[in-house]
Amino acid sequence: MQTDWRRRELAFLILYAVVFYSFVIRRSLQLSHDYYSKLHGLRPGWIANRLNDTSDAQWRNFRGNLQTLTVVFGIFTLIANLLRTYCCLRVKGMANVWLVISLAYLSYLHGACIIFIIAIALANFLLVKIFGRTKYFSFVLWIFNLSFLVCNRVYEGYHFSTFGQRWAFLDDFRGTFRWHICFNFVVLRMISYGYDYHWAEQYNRFDQKKHIHRCSVCSSGKACYLSLQEGSVQNDKFSFAVYLCYLLYAPLYIAGPIISFNAFASQLDTPQKNYSFKQVAWYGLRWILSLFLMELITHFFYYNAFAISGVWKQLTPMDNFIVGYGVLNFMWLKFFLLWRYFRFWSLVNGIEAPENMPKCLNNCYNLETFWKNWHASYNKWLVRYMYIPLGGARRKLLNVWVVFTFVAIWHDLEWKLLSWAWLTCLFFVPEILVKSASNTFQLQGAFGEFLVREFNAVAGAVTITCLMVANLVGFVIGPSGINWLISAFLQKQGLPTVGGMFISFYVGTKLMFHISDSQQRRLKNI
Repeated sequence: MQTDWRRRELAFLILYAVVFYSFVIRRSLQLSHDYYSKLHGLRPGWIANRLNDTSDAQWRNFRGNLQTLTVVFGIFTLIANLLRTYCCLRVKGMANVWLVISLAYLSYLHGACIIFIIAIALANFLLVKIFGRTKYFSFVLWIFNLSFLVCNRVYEGYHFSTFGQRWAFLDDFRGTFRWHICFNFVVLRMISYGYDYHWAEQYNRFDQKKHIHRCSVCSSGKACYLSLQEGSVQNDKFSFAVYLCYLLYAPLYIAGPIISFNAFASQLDTPQKNYSFKQVAWYGLRWILSLFLMELITHFFYYNAFAISGVWKQLTPMDNFIVGYGVLNFMWLKFFLLWRYFRFWSLVNGIEAPENMPKCLNNCYNLETFWKNWHASYNKWLVRYMYIPLGGARRKLLNVWVVFTFVAIWHDLEWKLLSWAWLTCLFFVPEILVKSASNTFQLQGAFGEFLVREFNAVAGAVTITCLMVANLVGFVIGPSGINWLISAFLQKQGLPTVGGMFISFYVGTKLMFHISDSQQRRLKNI
């Protein structure tokens, strides 16, 4: 009986989803057609004589330099793998090879500014070696790195003329890419190196044998990311050459994914075995298909151009919902392509980094799941180096505020990002309390299971709505548009849109439950 009901429910949910996306696609096409003359960042495209939305600077730069990047990484890969194979290079040898390659790469990107990068990196290395065994280490490490994270942005990467007119000529050789933007990732790696060195001499709580027994990857003779990260590495791998190679490793330098020092250093010695040549090739092919999907979206739906042009102020609440939802999906696919491109080149070179987008944006119905699958490698970094040292789940309500404030500052010094971070934390609080209550009170029987499922679906719809609001504020309208957002959606014209949003997200959450149930059944049958 319950199975028949689930089947009928699934049929209804799929029908609703088809109608919903048909409406969204049709309305998106109409909006793009009606407002294209008022939008900024549209350029002649190559599909069906359509204009192409290149209004996002990050995507525009990546797309414009894609061919050059591919040639450069192809040459780097050929050199590194030939030297590894024919010279039988191990950790120090491969560290030196990648260090030379990466320095050449950074010299083109940043020109003379590479001096700033190496100087800060050297200071951090000395700080770790001096304070790494003391009780003041965490305080010193965080103060040092946070100071440079802020100062790099405030002083926009510094000027050589500040240190004397004799160095002023170097300001004419600043490269093609602002070094202090990429340095945000270097800061994360410097902190990772520091903590992994700090913890190396302490008692290792990671039970390798117990983990191998439970982990399907490690029990098959391979090594999962958790074992690489938590397993201790030899002291000689904490050398300055390996450290600098880790900070500047070319395939992951610009955008990540973020990998811990332990995981990186252990793969210099033994290249990754989790992906075969065939799997890496298929990974690359899927990326090409995803790139074509992005080209279709930017040629037919001008979501990001609506966001940066301020045209959203002229739209109805329903159209603003569509644009906001479209911007979120555009951002997801943009970062999906960026991160997977660089991860692909890292895989080819024998270094496996965590997957940044393991799950689709539209298959996440709570904030915790969303953040575990959006920039997932960053999430792993935050959990290991911030959340757990701050007290972990024992202080969860407090820790999320600290972690998300850091995330906002790490991205940029903007009020709209801080607004986004604090709104996300505010929306996190009820989810944490509801989960705690659900774990305390367990309902039994079929009716109890039905109530829990319905309650979780409603909670999922509320969460997705909150996530939409936070991202609209952070990436579309900014904090100054909050009053407009409230007045637009809570007036008579906006209330039906709010109701429609909630119903659509409720249906989407129920559909995700069915997908999850199907995946669990498939795993049981394996």
